[in-house]
Amino acid sequence: MKLAFLGMGVMGYPMAGHLASTGHEVTVYNRSAEKAQAWVEQHGGQSATTPREAAEHAEIVFVCVGNDDDLRSVVFGDSGALAGLTEGAILVDHTTASADVAREISSAASEREIGFLDAPVSGGQAGAENGVLTVMVGGEPEVFKRAEPIISAFAQRVRLMGPAGAGQLTKMVNQICIAGLLQGLSEGVHFAEKAGLDSAAVFDVISKGAAQSWQMENRAETMIEGRYDFGFAVDWMRKDLGIVLDEARSNGAQLPITTVVDNFYGDVQRMGGNRWDTSSLLARLQGAKTD
Repeated sequence: MKLAFLGMGVMGYPMAGHLASTGHEVTVYNRSAEKAQAWVEQHGGQSATTPREAAEHAEIVFVCVGNDDDLRSVVFGDSGALAGLTEGAILVDHTTASADVAREISSAASEREIGFLDAPVSGGQAGAENGVLTVMVGGEPEVFKRAEPIISAFAQRVRLMGPAGAGQLTKMVNQICIAGLLQGLSEGVHFAEKAGLDSAAVFDVISKGAAQSWQMENRAETMIEGRYDFGFAVDWMRKDLGIVLDEARSNGAQLPITTVVDNFYGDVQRMGGNRWDTSSLLARLQGAKTD
């Protein structure tokens, strides 16, 4: 298929690469053209100077950018992707953004008879690079049916969660759960250290019982070693939790733990940990910076 991918960040770059490696003709766009050109040199295809140019003649356009404003900037306007798409094409947004902007784009796309899916992902940079992301999708079933096989090039699980906005709302649940799990794990490591236990041995044994989680299996060891350079950054998590808390204020959900952990991530930022990964909540408890 003729595809386009807008956004060559740590997620978009490898996701677009998987599309190219499965035989699709991919045109890429990035705000800084150097990244788009580097992708072309590695994977083939071509780069475009505007989102509109990238979208012209594309059957499906994928987007993965930073936030609501970034998303609007590549979708709307004379140089935006919607202006370049033709009737029957599909726009798939993998940005973690608000449900409101998903519904806004869905409405605008529908007016032009263009399909739209909000499809945020989970799995981090490693998941993108290895093609094993989880994708939570909002949109119309017939549009999803057409796009799912293509999305599967970089995903191990893709599921339609409901109408436009449902993908973003599901991603919010994902981030709520991760925040609580990481704070609990951080407190567990901290307690084990203060109690004089062999922390590695503690988490080796409890990771086989009821306390087991992906975070424990993949982050306990690196947290104990004081290493926080494994992908998803604190700055990005605070952006996501801000979206979560805004939505909670709108729908009436009570999120006391999420609110507290969001504030804790603010403490990590003030420690200089903006680019540390989300497991760095432990550094806050230890009150010390890491390398």
